[in-house]
Amino acid sequence: MTQHPPVRPNSTLRHVSYEIRGALANRAHELEKLGYEIVSLNIGNPGLFGFRTPETMRLAMIENLADSEPYCHQKGIFPAREAIVMQQQNRGVMDVTADEVFIGNGVSELIDLTLRALLNTDEEVLVPSPDYPLWSASVALNRGKARYYHCNPENGFQPDPEEIASLISPRTRAIVLINPNNPTGAVYSEELLRAIAAIAETHQLVVFSDEIYDSMVYGDAKHIPMATIVGDTLCATFGGLSKVYRACGYRVGWVSFSGEKERAADYIHAVELLASLRLCSNVPGQWAVQTALGGYQSIKELVGNDGRLHASRQAVIDACAASRYLDLVEPDGAMYAFPGVNTEQLPGFDDRRFALELLEKKHVLVAPGSSFNFPRPNHFRVTTLPTRAVIDDVFGRIEDVLDGMA
Repeated sequence: MTQHPPVRPNSTLRHVSYEIRGALANRAHELEKLGYEIVSLNIGNPGLFGFRTPETMRLAMIENLADSEPYCHQKGIFPAREAIVMQQQNRGVMDVTADEVFIGNGVSELIDLTLRALLNTDEEVLVPSPDYPLWSASVALNRGKARYYHCNPENGFQPDPEEIASLISPRTRAIVLINPNNPTGAVYSEELLRAIAAIAETHQLVVFSDEIYDSMVYGDAKHIPMATIVGDTLCATFGGLSKVYRACGYRVGWVSFSGEKERAADYIHAVELLASLRLCSNVPGQWAVQTALGGYQSIKELVGNDGRLHASRQAVIDACAASRYLDLVEPDGAMYAFPGVNTEQLPGFDDRRFALELLEKKHVLVAPGSSFNFPRPNHFRVTTLPTRAVIDDVFGRIEDVLDGMA
């Protein structure tokens, strides 16, 4: 038989990883098929932990199914885009119209589209470290290079504007902000956002502000939309139904453009061209947007002092405080915590080895911190979605594994 060469994948994929759904998750699936019950804390997926999408959103989809069979406009249905405009206006962003709103199959698709429309080969994007790894992957897939600004636990996982400024080169095109942050739960102050905005405006960088967790803040923390601060350069704000409205499977996200749009007209047109090539995003889920944004905001109860998300977050904080090995910068937002392991007590600790051992021995799946492009191998991410009882049990198992490494 003739020996033919193997089918080779795109070489760009050598620089791409998404370990949240990678080898560890595959091993967890294998263990489940063997009959083991796995506690999966690697993904922020509210529906798996008993959170329901508001009923009004489900009804809005059902009532409009008959109008969901044809393709819609490449940017999305008008009622949904107009609802996003109204939300932005209520937040003080007055220069967005429905023409500058694009709806996609989740924010994930729009991250890819907006970077693909922007980047030429070897152009650079400033990305936080740790980051949500889809940002790094999308930069690489679209021929760009991620340059990381560090968000370290010693500084509460807040970025340093001076470091950001020092990383800018003639090839830098954009900066990514994730606020509230995934994976750390950090929420950025107005002073910090203004400093970063000033840098972006000075160097005419596109600001990509990932605000998918915008209403998930705790205690005195306050989310400030970046679009209310950026004026003299282009700002792209990303949001969606997945997290705040517990509708991950609907696959509805959006990006709205504000700020200096006139100089960015060709770029926004390029985004529309790419949106047209994929025809449109999922139509049924779009009918839930107007109801979601204009209706009762149940997320406020969940993150309030008596809410379930608040209680689960507190359970993680308490468990880390009681641990002999774990340190935690308390998350002010989102649905994650990013504990660090004290390497003075556990020298040579490796987050990937720990995550695998925790999975094999205790059947708990977490995401190693290094999978978020974080250079220190002593952190891991957990979602704060489970109940307090589950979190208490899980951190007991974590402590047992760490005891075995001591």
